[in-house]
Amino acid sequence: MGWPTPRRIATLSVHTSPLEQPGTGDAGGMNVYIVEVSKRLAGLGVEVEIFTRATSSELPPVVEMVPGVTVRHVSAGPFEGLSKEELPSQLCAFTSGVLRAEAAHPPGHYDLIHSHYWMSGQVGWLARERWGVPHVHTAHTLAKVKNRFIAAGDRPEPKARVIGEEQVIAESDRLVANTRFEAQDLVSCYDAEPGRLAVVQPGVDLDRFRPGGDRRADRRRLGLPEHGRLVAFVGRIQPLKGPDVLIRALAAEPLRHADVTVVICGGPSGSGLDRPTSLIELAASLGVSDKVRFLPPQTGDALAALYRAADLVAVPSHNESFGLVAVEAQACGTPVVAAAVGGLVTAVTNGVSGVLVDGHDPGDWARVLGGLLDDPERCRVLSAGAVRHAAGFSWDRTAEGLLRVYREAASDHRALIASRLAGSYSW
Repeated sequence: MGWPTPRRIATLSVHTSPLEQPGTGDAGGMNVYIVEVSKRLAGLGVEVEIFTRATSSELPPVVEMVPGVTVRHVSAGPFEGLSKEELPSQLCAFTSGVLRAEAAHPPGHYDLIHSHYWMSGQVGWLARERWGVPHVHTAHTLAKVKNRFIAAGDRPEPKARVIGEEQVIAESDRLVANTRFEAQDLVSCYDAEPGRLAVVQPGVDLDRFRPGGDRRADRRRLGLPEHGRLVAFVGRIQPLKGPDVLIRALAAEPLRHADVTVVICGGPSGSGLDRPTSLIELAASLGVSDKVRFLPPQTGDALAALYRAADLVAVPSHNESFGLVAVEAQACGTPVVAAAVGGLVTAVTNGVSGVLVDGHDPGDWARVLGGLLDDPERCRVLSAGAVRHAAGFSWDRTAEGLLRVYREAASDHRALIASRLAGSYSW
């Protein structure tokens, strides 16, 4: 008999809704991941119900994202003014909302739980015990790893999160890592059992993010300089993502006197909310304000246009579990310069689809960026390599990989139940 395919999955995303705009607040690559995977699972015949915290009294309790995918807004704490650091105090209320939703249906409504981020994992741990179904968890980021590579001026992750992650990792039926490097971190930092680990790489929307278009027209559409070289940063503005590295690089040779503009596309997030104007002040203090443009978070075709408008996309993060921006940019044919950390080593093939930089020294970044901008032929070669590399990532493949994990978790769970039943009747 083959492994059972789940009919309906409860997806838990406590701290950020898949309906929110990525690039600001707590919304980022995880939001994109949940949206894209859920749509494709629905296309494979698996219903997905996503539970997230309600952040406005005007939100309807249930929203249909697409046929087969619904988002349930759970009331837990005040609608506004609650930071991610304060959310653990509302996990009891959130868990109650999740359990009540299931209790309104006949037993066995959900076949499996997939939690995203550690707070969701805490809820999934309890729901697993209550519902008697397998629990799959994806961490997306890990506190011990973030604290190891913490950026200057950033706040370390609290001990409560570390303990919470340790509990979730120990209790989950399956752990999904984005890359083999994240899998190694789960084993070395959290003593995860290798037999419960699966590596399923995130994907990219290859229909939306693709080469082509008119670079000057894309720049005009976005209000960017039509001439000169352009380096884009896309992501939440916080120390972890390292946008300050690019601004400091502008003040170093050979970029100081080059005709180059750095575009910072995103909104303040996390510890970046403490000083939302810090990058503007930094650019002014270094005398490079005229070389920096700021854009709000972009979506859909506008984001693809920004990737194509740039000569290079830079990802100077201090840590990334994967690096979705890097793959999206490469799918558009734009080479990526990224820090050689975490999942970015997988997302970018050094010397083929972009360049990996060791460390975050602005002088090193200036030399790498300047060298590429002065070598159009090398950029053309990297552009072709970027498209080929990105073609290996797709959300269809991610969904199929997750479905395999779900089937394995369900099969093991049934075997465990059968074993316990057999033991209860043994003499």
